[in-house]
Amino acid sequence: MQAEEYKKMAALEDSMWWYRALRANLFALLTRRHSTITRVLDAGCGTGGTLRFLAAMLPGADLIGVEFDATAAQIARHKAGRPVVNGSINQLPFADGSFDVVISADVLCHGGVEEAGALAELHRCLTPGGLLLLNLPAYRWLLSPHDRVVHNVRRYSSASLRRQLVAHGFSPIGTSYWNTLLFPLMVLRRKFSHADATSDVRPFPPLIERIFDMATGLETALLRRGGSLPFGGSLLVQAVRHG
Repeated sequence: MQAEEYKKMAALEDSMWWYRALRANLFALLTRRHSTITRVLDAGCGTGGTLRFLAAMLPGADLIGVEFDATAAQIARHKAGRPVVNGSINQLPFADGSFDVVISADVLCHGGVEEAGALAELHRCLTPGGLLLLNLPAYRWLLSPHDRVVHNVRRYSSASLRRQLVAHGFSPIGTSYWNTLLFPLMVLRRKFSHADATSDVRPFPPLIERIFDMATGLETALLRRGGSLPFGGSLLVQAVRHG
């Protein structure tokens, strides 16, 4: 991806309903489990939208990002005002037990990620008892042209992801799908539309953005109160490192 494309993606992350909902959900689950947060890693931080959000919401926390693409990492540093290391989730450039929280949003699903190695690295870099918070695309049967465009090669179910986490030394403590209310529209768009092979991660008219914000806002409120959703387009998982 060229620098100009990354700049467009950075702008999209600041304006699209899906990214707003993702960050709200991550923050809701993070603060539900941790009253004191000290050192946090955003593993695969992209152009830094989530890192900037966390910096605003957790001003006392020591936040750092890691991003494989050097151009995206540079944009993220400027946007978030926090350190961003150019490196791979397959081989994280941090010492053992460096973080009490690791967040990784839509990274394990990427074609460039070696899944087992990345999970081992996330485990290594967390302190014992540290929290791993993942967001990932849901349901293998939902793989579509959108996934090819954004380089996703995996989608997950709650059961399959929990098994993998246990195998890599984590204890899952909570899972929930989200993007539930809009899920029928997503299935229609991804599986039955005859549109060109493009991603639907793109700006929508303001009225549509507001409607989607309201729908996902109801879901965030439920997650904040300890609820969970039985299906949806994305999957949130909380897990604790043991051992």
